[in-house]
Amino acid sequence: MAATVLVLTALEDVTADWVIAALNERGVPVVRADPADIGPELSFGFRLGAQGSGWQGRLRTPSRELDLERVGAVYYRRPTPYADRFRQLPPRQRAFAAAEARHGLGGVLNCLNGAAYVNHPAAVMRADFKPAQLQLASRLGLGIPATLVTNDVAAARAFAAEHPRVICKTFRGLPPGEDGHTGAIWAQRVDPATFDETLAVTAHLFQAEIDKCSDVRGTVVGHQVFAHRIQTPDGTVDWRRGDWRELTYTPVTVPMPVKTRLHRYLAHFHLVFACFDLALTGDADDPASWVFIEANPNGQWGFVPDAPAITEAFADILQGPGQGGSQS
Repeated sequence: MAATVLVLTALEDVTADWVIAALNERGVPVVRADPADIGPELSFGFRLGAQGSGWQGRLRTPSRELDLERVGAVYYRRPTPYADRFRQLPPRQRAFAAAEARHGLGGVLNCLNGAAYVNHPAAVMRADFKPAQLQLASRLGLGIPATLVTNDVAAARAFAAEHPRVICKTFRGLPPGEDGHTGAIWAQRVDPATFDETLAVTAHLFQAEIDKCSDVRGTVVGHQVFAHRIQTPDGTVDWRRGDWRELTYTPVTVPMPVKTRLHRYLAHFHLVFACFDLALTGDADDPASWVFIEANPNGQWGFVPDAPAITEAFADILQGPGQGGSQS
């Protein structure tokens, strides 16, 4: 019997739907669960004996029952935060219940013996900090924009004086509002004349604007690299801020030196997959024209033309070598 793929994600996740459909077509057993459903809709009993080599037991959803020892791979997509499950509780109880669920249920699901993780949540967390991303990219030989992380107005003004145009971007997206919806603050040009002492309130990320001819979204899944140039109709700083239906996608070949550095980037963070945002400043065949902007260790890829091929690449890795999948 083929090993089971455990998919951990929220109920509404089109990206996970595609990968699950591809695995179903291959006859690979799949169990989908959202750990935040803990309660009557998600029950479990896990045991570890004195001589045991790993956790044993079963996870039960309304439609599936999973034997932990049958799990060959875990697709960690975008599960609901545990705190959302306990939103009705008073703050202190909510924090306690969420922490117990995360460390108990999550603690077991994050250390399944022999399971391949795409990606392991600990690896995602390590790779999610932009300062670490930029430092590693630079160390690997990828070009990066001149960058300042600061809460000091004098430092911000000095940085702006050194560069003709400066952009500001957030380290993280906006947190969910009271209605549960999240928002975004796009990268944008800033006027140094507006810098004042309010910068001291929190950390800010400033970068010298790159003179780019296009953006590139690169999706790396195992050994495969999928890349497209992205052109916006108005040449905006951040291609994500407009109508995505107006974007133009053109396949682009990533030069081997750049491709090698992207694979080394993944290896450093123990990732199997990531979406890279890059900028092209000249000829795409010239590795020196490729500038690293950031990488998302759990990014979206369903909007690019190669989405069907990327779906199959995910299915290959989750299915595993020796079961019809290719080596990653």
